[in-house]
Amino acid sequence: MKKNGLGKGLSSLIPNYDNVNNSSQKKEVNNFINIDINLIEANINQPRKYFDEDNIISLSESIKNHGIIQPLIVSEINNKYLIVAGERRYRAAKHLGLSKLPCIIIEKSDEEILEISLIENIQREDLNPIEEARAFKNLIDNFNITQETLSQKLSVSRSAVTNKLRLLKLCNVVQDYILNEEISEGHAKILVSIKDEQLQIEIANKIIDENLNVRQTEKLIQMLNKEDSIPKEEFIKTNDPYIINLKNQLENYFGTKVSINNKKNKGNIQIEYYSAEDLNRILSLISLKDLF
Repeated sequence: MKKNGLGKGLSSLIPNYDNVNNSSQKKEVNNFINIDINLIEANINQPRKYFDEDNIISLSESIKNHGIIQPLIVSEINNKYLIVAGERRYRAAKHLGLSKLPCIIIEKSDEEILEISLIENIQREDLNPIEEARAFKNLIDNFNITQETLSQKLSVSRSAVTNKLRLLKLCNVVQDYILNEEISEGHAKILVSIKDEQLQIEIANKIIDENLNVRQTEKLIQMLNKEDSIPKEEFIKTNDPYIINLKNQLENYFGTKVSINNKKNKGNIQIEYYSAEDLNRILSLISLKDLF
């Protein structure tokens, strides 16, 4: 996704400032004020939903040593302060037990708050592809924004918005795999072409279990899409623990690659050999050498 030019509105909200530490609440210093942490609230509509605890602890150590370099951006609502940008800093500060945080207060609509929060996360490349897609959908569905308008606001291409939204067609299990970074966005874009949810899950499991790269996944999907390809039922059966165990035992016995194509208790076993000597070795193991 294009990163250049993002967040011009966001950068204009943050003036130049020096390192700050806690002082009296609401004492103005270089256009920001220090606010009681108990008055600050996380935004439930914040695009980023998953925060790595180890990263939060690492950030808290940095804050402990250097202070909070960049103030949070907040919006005042009913005598509370809703975080527009800076939830990681807020979580790290809570971990440290800080009582006040430097903040810049802005007056923005719910739509603008979500937009700014989204821009800030994209700038930092903090958002998972699914989080981005869900934030895009939230803006489109709840604020009547077209994909074209959204692409202009975020300084990304229309196709980038469309491709990101397509990820939401994946079943919830596969979306969770992406959120947990078990499969990549590249894998996800390929899996979108699979309409059957169970097959999506089976292929995603195969990607994880066999550590398939994107190119290998493409070839697998192409194979499954061919008319003479392995049927869905057979593909799923290849992940049967019994078949996998049997395959491993046969490969250990014959000392070569073995393929088991199993479908509803029928199928075939293929044993590979690489020379005449190799063939004779394998035949001797199954007592067939004297027949040839």
